[in-house]
Amino acid sequence: MSVDVAAVRAVAVSKWYGGGQTRVIALDEVSAEFGKGRFTAIMGPSGSGKSTLLHCLAGLDRPTDGSVYLGDVELGKLPERQLTHLRRDRIGFVFQAFNLVPTLTALENITLPLDLAGRKPDQDWLTTVVDTIGLADRLGHKPSELSGGQQQRVACARALISKPEVVFADEPTGNLDSRSSADVLGFLQRSVREFDQTVVMVTHDPTAASYAHRVLFLADGRLESELQDPTAETVLDTMKQLDAAVAG
Repeated sequence: MSVDVAAVRAVAVSKWYGGGQTRVIALDEVSAEFGKGRFTAIMGPSGSGKSTLLHCLAGLDRPTDGSVYLGDVELGKLPERQLTHLRRDRIGFVFQAFNLVPTLTALENITLPLDLAGRKPDQDWLTTVVDTIGLADRLGHKPSELSGGQQQRVACARALISKPEVVFADEPTGNLDSRSSADVLGFLQRSVREFDQTVVMVTHDPTAASYAHRVLFLADGRLESELQDPTAETVLDTMKQLDAAVAG
């Protein structure tokens, strides 16, 4: 594994809304690289731009200025149809709200991205992913028959089933208790360690961030600092410093 290969990168990315005196700057020339096979957390005070950055990196939103690359492909130059195909085939998503289809079983939710693309799942990979999330005996259950933590693990499996280049997770543990959070974060961490997956996660939780290889900290739309090999304590200390600087 080479940690020097950037799976995704932002180059002087800015995003603003409105114009004139009412213009709101969400991102202000943010540049960052996310190495292949690495787990990166993005943190910052409320309104710092972390979710906006994630959405731009994932091709869910287009920057006002600057560029985003997935591998060597510049997302901003793709027509909407090509961008939709790229998101489907090369990117995985995990959201706070799970976003499972209530009428489908856990297994059908997991394979849904492939079904929509008209592709059959790789059975060996499907077995590996299902074994890793530990829900082999729950595959026939509908989301309403699963706990929140189990639903989120199904969502993680769905994100991985197409073997994406990057999985983007937006507050994936925001609706979970501490034990379920640890299960989901452990799964994401294991997917990086064992499958060479790249994960970029927005979180407000220092404990969740401690599962990552590094943490990027945003404030007022700018990249302020980063932390390698974080612990919950070092993340919390950095967040306190950022909050104090923003308040001051």
